Amino acid sequence: MRPVRARIGRSRTYLLSVLSKLLERLVARQLREYLLLTDLLPPLQSGFRQGHFTETALLRVLSDILQAVDRGDLAALVLLECQQRLIVDTADHSIMLERLQRTFGIGNTALHWFQSYPSSRKQYVRRSPNVLSVTYLVCGVPHGSVLGPILFVLYTVDLEVTDNYGLSAHMYADNTQVYGFCRPTVVSALTANITDCIEASTSWTRSNKF
Repeated sequence: MRPVRARIGRSRTYLLSVLSKLLERLVARQLREYLLLTDLLPPLQSGFRQGHFTETALLRVLSDILQAVDRGDLAALVLLECQQRLIVDTADHSIMLERLQRTFGIGNTALHWFQSYPSSRKQYVRRSPNVLSVTYLVCGVPHGSVLGPILFVLYTVDLEVTDNYGLSAHMYADNTQVYGFCRPTVVSALTANITDCIEASTSWTRSNKF
């Protein structure tokens, strides 16, 4: 009887996994359509979006830099990595829900669904035939989820802090290109702005718990 029960258990798990993926795809499709219709997607994020690729980010940044050099300015570029894996693991559920509600106007039934989506999930280590250390997740989103990439974009939308320092930025997934231009006589001011911007980005990551 044990082999039969094991097969039934695996079949049930597989079926639930398939249904879960289908539901996530439907939600992801509706969410993207809503964000496009309301023009709420961050304009300087080229990752996980239809019609936006690595080429989009490269052309934007390269074009800006070449135009600055043609004017006779100096250009400085800093590459930041936000570690998508860390955000997936450590995304704070309350911060995520607040951002969905306040920044993107998601409420009522849709917000309740997103509230239930990451809750009551468990992870464990299996060492055949035993399951060890079952733990309820208090942060993060499921690994390999369909919604993970778009939730990453929405979670990090407030990271655009460059405007406060006279700099430009373009993001592709978890990579951020921060760059600025100046006349050759004021390089020290540009350097100071870039340093302050990096410190502000670091503070943002800490306050958003990743």
